[in-house]
Amino acid sequence: MKGIVFTELIEMVEDDLGIEIADRMISTSGTSNEGAYTAVGSYDHAELIQLVLALSDQTGVPVPELVQTFGRHLFKRFSQLYSQFFEHAQSAFDFLPLVETYIHVEVRKLYPDAELPTFDCGIHEGNLTMHYQSSRPFADLAEGLVRACVDHFGDEVMVVREDLGDGNGTEACFCLTPVDQHRHGEVQAYV
Repeated sequence: MKGIVFTELIEMVEDDLGIEIADRMISTSGTSNEGAYTAVGSYDHAELIQLVLALSDQTGVPVPELVQTFGRHLFKRFSQLYSQFFEHAQSAFDFLPLVETYIHVEVRKLYPDAELPTFDCGIHEGNLTMHYQSSRPFADLAEGLVRACVDHFGDEVMVVREDLGDGNGTEACFCLTPVDQHRHGEVQAYV
């Protein structure tokens, strides 16, 4: 896993919870390098899990909530650091299909050794369906990224996640439904 994910987690904790909590997260996590991450380095994803588990112990916040919050933070940072990826998108429906077909292609050019999840998107009857699959258990992270994307573009969209496979966070489906369409469907259901 690329180091930018680790450095951003530590930065988020420092900014939102303070340096003391970040230091305790690192010192109690039992990671091999004691929090010495570089943005361009590559690290075992198990260390990220160790850091989040330690943070959960420090804060009492459940791991899924922490990871989703971190996903939201990452999206915001990516939109700042890589604004060129956002230039031609007007909505989450424009942007999310680009993750696999454009953004991940560009990431692989920069980091050929990057092990990225896959996002298979399709639009049917006005809904966007996004199938997430990874060798790592980060569906909560993907959910935070998806929800932050919706917020970034100001879309009025309902996001529903369905865990797939054995439910360990390596496979999920996200369905994005415009709020107007969702409301229309509810009215029809009661008519």
